[in-house]
Amino acid sequence: MELNYEQAYNELQTIISQIEQGNISVDILEEKIKRAVFLLDFCQKKLTSVEEKVNQTLNAENLNL
Repeated sequence: MELNYEQAYNELQTIISQIEQGNISVDILEEKIKRAVFLLDFCQKKLTSVEEKVNQTLNAENLNL
């Protein structure tokens, strides 16, 4: 199953909550942080892509006016 923004965001929120609770072993914490970095990057790229598409659509519509 391909990861989408909502899934990535929800997983990131779960990881943040687990870290804030503070009851994670160091080994698992390292894995969680690596996953969180991946998810942050994924979400940022997705948002940037959507923003670019919205801007392109708006610019194309402005040219048609």
